[in-house]
Amino acid sequence: MFRFHQIRAGKVGLPPGSLIHVGDQKIERPELTVIDYDEAHFERHDDVSVEACAPYRMSDGVSWINLYGLNDIGLIEQLGASFGIHQLALEDILDTVHRPKFEEFDDYVVIILKMLAYDEEEGVIAEQFSFVLGPKYVLSFQEKRGDVFSGVRTRLQKKSGRIRGRGADYLVYALIDSVVDNYFHILEKIGDQLTDLEQELIGEPTQESLNRIYHFKNQLLLLRKSIWPLREVVSEMQKEESGLIDPSTRMFLRDLYDHSIQVMDTVEIFRDSVSGLLDLYMSSVSNRMNEVMKVLTIMASIFIPLTFIAGIYGMNFEYMPELKWRWAYPAVWMLMGATVVGMLIYFKKKRWL
Repeated sequence: MFRFHQIRAGKVGLPPGSLIHVGDQKIERPELTVIDYDEAHFERHDDVSVEACAPYRMSDGVSWINLYGLNDIGLIEQLGASFGIHQLALEDILDTVHRPKFEEFDDYVVIILKMLAYDEEEGVIAEQFSFVLGPKYVLSFQEKRGDVFSGVRTRLQKKSGRIRGRGADYLVYALIDSVVDNYFHILEKIGDQLTDLEQELIGEPTQESLNRIYHFKNQLLLLRKSIWPLREVVSEMQKEESGLIDPSTRMFLRDLYDHSIQVMDTVEIFRDSVSGLLDLYMSSVSNRMNEVMKVLTIMASIFIPLTFIAGIYGMNFEYMPELKWRWAYPAVWMLMGATVVGMLIYFKKKRWL
């Protein structure tokens, strides 16, 4: 929360539409790539200039222009000017802590999502993924290299499936679908780790177990904040009325909407599970404490009568006949031993042991 306010503080006092990169620089040099295709041809160009991208706005096929890196404000402003993107839209794209959204403009729409990755040490890592859907082009903006779209690129290159025969709206659907499928992959990994954590809590919970519980609680909160608005985005895409989304694509969007609901339901189930794990941890710790207290109580109960016996014979009375007996000392030991054995038998019958 405090990190969020520090990031946003740089925009205080600036007029609307001011372009400033809100977030961490995750790449040294931004890079533009272009994929242009239709049913008959496919071409890809890496590390191209903005000038080389401009003609693809009116391409006969579908053009996918992707930018890795958001720290070069001038480059993004130049790209936005080439494609007629409003300053307010570019401002949202540069704001990497922006809430996922869908926004319509005159001849294009802007969609902002969270693309997630999973690291075994750090957990869930969120990256903002934004794109602009035009009549025959898609502009996408990523914070760094590396994404979940290798399958989409392979289908485009090998002409597999229906993607090469459809428009830019279907490409957007395919990209969002890849993001959602990756959500399932991440949730599967989290689910496996929650199962392992549950077994650990049943066996022998430690302070590290409690730390892991709170770690997963924070991770699931991040997932919820990233995934919850996705339903609104997909729902707004189905209702889009500018004609950029073909009616035949809306059927796939409905399926995507169902997947987003399923992802959100899974996140909520996991959040309830984490709350249950916290209760399980407290119960396990309480049970262990009860076992320890039971042992200590039994030991104290055994030594109380022994202390009583030793206390009696430690008193300095002049007339104590047992002190004169030859077998008084071993008799006292036998009395103490019999007392201990008798108490243990009694505890056993009472099922306190």
